[in-house]
Amino acid sequence: MKRDFIEFKKFIRNKNTAVVGIGISNKPLIYFLLKLGAKVTAFDRKTKEQLGESYYELKNKGVNLVLGENYLDELKGFQVIFKTPSMRFDNPALVRAKKEGTYITSEMEEFIKYCPAKVFGVTGSDGKTTTTSLIYNMLKEEGYRSWIGGNIGNPLFSNIENIKKEDKVVLELSSFQLMNMKYSTDVAIVTNLSPNHLDIHKDMDEYVDAKKNIFRFQNKEGILILNKDNSITNSMIDEAIGKLMQFSIKDKIKNGAYFEKDTLFINDSEVCTRSQVKLMGMHNVENLLAAFCAVCKDVSISNMKKVATTFQGVEHRCEFVREINGVRYYNDSIASSPTRTLAGLKAFEKKVILIAGGYDKHIPFEPLAKEGYLKVKSLILLGVTKCKIKEEFEKVLRENNCSMPIYIVESLEQAIDKAENISSEGDIVTLSPACASFDMFPNFEVRGNKFKEIVNAI
Repeated sequence: MKRDFIEFKKFIRNKNTAVVGIGISNKPLIYFLLKLGAKVTAFDRKTKEQLGESYYELKNKGVNLVLGENYLDELKGFQVIFKTPSMRFDNPALVRAKKEGTYITSEMEEFIKYCPAKVFGVTGSDGKTTTTSLIYNMLKEEGYRSWIGGNIGNPLFSNIENIKKEDKVVLELSSFQLMNMKYSTDVAIVTNLSPNHLDIHKDMDEYVDAKKNIFRFQNKEGILILNKDNSITNSMIDEAIGKLMQFSIKDKIKNGAYFEKDTLFINDSEVCTRSQVKLMGMHNVENLLAAFCAVCKDVSISNMKKVATTFQGVEHRCEFVREINGVRYYNDSIASSPTRTLAGLKAFEKKVILIAGGYDKHIPFEPLAKEGYLKVKSLILLGVTKCKIKEEFEKVLRENNCSMPIYIVESLEQAIDKAENISSEGDIVTLSPACASFDMFPNFEVRGNKFKEIVNAI
């Protein structure tokens, strides 16, 4: 049973409330809490100068601000704390606050708790954004008033009073957003799981455990959708509380979606053929099958097919940028893990010139080298992880008695310049880093846009 938002409005009024992090999603949250009558203090590591206009905007609205390197030292004496997703619950400041009796929550937890509409949640290591976008577009095509949020789209909690019971909401949820979550989405999809974000999570077990919160608190009416072909997600089938559905590109599925004889099926009904799908690669066939499972109670086969055969992808995901002298350039900046890069490499029908490397999330590159060396013509490496990736590829190349040119560069500009110099007509160049961007760029979007800017300036 959905909780009535009036309950939250009564709860938050006049409460001494802290919001940790002043980012894109938290500013609307701060303004919404003020509107609901909360007394808000915002915390951030940034300085007044780094916040710029935001500092004066918040001050003018009556928000107290605690800024600077030691900002969490002042996180005391609050009745409610909204934490930023990447802040661990075992952070000493939060542990101290919990002992004081503070209610600690997050924007996403409160949204899922009170959202009146049916909520579709998508998590996993790879494919989250594409699957979320496919579900959203299929629901829209069917005629539902639909909302998209979480890691993508606009912050939704501040819009909760505009969302109706008959609407549909689709959320892309990260392990950070799901850690310590005590509420689950009505429909929960886990696309796949592989080592990721081990710079934040203690170990792989904690990472997987966080993902399970997307379905752990469902009731018997809930739907859990799991990838049968991924050993970790397939091992979760006995943990389903409500209805279980699965999808596979290898096996025929009795209750779910599958790929057989070049055709995509949902519950044994044909949706479309692979040749009709605009998205590249079998990983996107998996994303489509997951989306079919999610919407099969709400969307007609014809509208599933319409989206499957027209949707051309999300920016920064195997995105075609430009052809120069017969060389095709692709932006796959979203590929911030080895498995996502491998999926992108497999989408191409020939070996590619791969630009990779970036921030170190402490995940192994051995799987990328073991499978990837067969898909890579030349390797251009940059960023903090460049030597780690080089070492793994050289090891695999020695073991298989073969060779591949590997180049080390210091910037994205140098990488593209090198790719231009070594490529010839018919080649494919792809930026698919297998790493996060934080050593050089604020996020993968900025990295991808910079790649496109440089390529378009050639």
